[in-house]
Amino acid sequence: MGGDNAPAEIVAGALEAASDDIKPILAGPKGLDTGGLELVEADQVIAMDEKPADAVREKPDSSLVATCRAVADGRADVALSAGNTGAMLAASLVHVRRLPGVRRPAIAVVLPSDHGPSVLLDAGANADARPEHLLQFGQMGAIFAQELLDIQQPTVGLLSIGEEPEKGSKLTLEAYELLTAAEDLEFRGNVESRDLLRGAADVVVTDGFTGNVSLKLLEGTIRSVLDAFRSEITSTTRGKLGGLLIRPAARGLRARLDPDTYGGAYLLGLRGLVVIAHGNSGRRAIANAIRLAARGAEHDVVGRLQERLQGRVVASARFPAS
Repeated sequence: MGGDNAPAEIVAGALEAASDDIKPILAGPKGLDTGGLELVEADQVIAMDEKPADAVREKPDSSLVATCRAVADGRADVALSAGNTGAMLAASLVHVRRLPGVRRPAIAVVLPSDHGPSVLLDAGANADARPEHLLQFGQMGAIFAQELLDIQQPTVGLLSIGEEPEKGSKLTLEAYELLTAAEDLEFRGNVESRDLLRGAADVVVTDGFTGNVSLKLLEGTIRSVLDAFRSEITSTTRGKLGGLLIRPAARGLRARLDPDTYGGAYLLGLRGLVVIAHGNSGRRAIANAIRLAARGAEHDVVGRLQERLQGRVVASARFPAS
């Protein structure tokens, strides 16, 4: 029941993604038409504008909380929602819980760069962060890039306002020092937002506020440019003729850059797999988010993170969990 287009587009996307290997389970009110998919009854709904912690506590029978509880209980392999992101994080922390040693879960978004996919995190789970959190985001992002994107030696960059080490906020300056000293990371230094789609680094770390603003700016710009391009080539006869010639290339470009191609983002650092979908997701985005979630389960992202983080987390005596 989460998202701007729920429940119709959520159900349609789940039906589109359903296959012999993927079995979507829907959480929603009794009587919801699921098209034959399994239904977990959940009569409450958390709205997009509700305070996350209060909503999760006051609405234990909401579809969002029921989804996280299904993963915690072993009924499902992945929890996915296009609803209130803050509430999804709060419900995940309560029911799915953090992996040992993880200070803050982070939303990891796959970006289509010139040199193949890269990862941006945190894309919205933590509006405020400390330098040690960004260090661990780099560690989790590097493992994610290795295991799911098949990048053998992922490079890590720190999002800042300039490439020079002395540029940035207090947070980025201190995080720069920690990332530079991390022997288990191939740190490339600062990267600028203009280079996010140019493959500046395989993994780009930042706080959730900056990451979310950057991500939405990228997505909005990509959609505006693609829509303007389509409008231009269909506005004149000459444009239409030219459009026929470049149609295959244009379709390939849209498929690579359109945010709906991935549909969602992983919430890394939890004991179970959680995927966050866009609030305005339509059926195509939901279907792709479900497929993305299934790949994460197939590759055992949680198990691999837990196994490899045990030897990579910074000593808790130096940076207490918070």
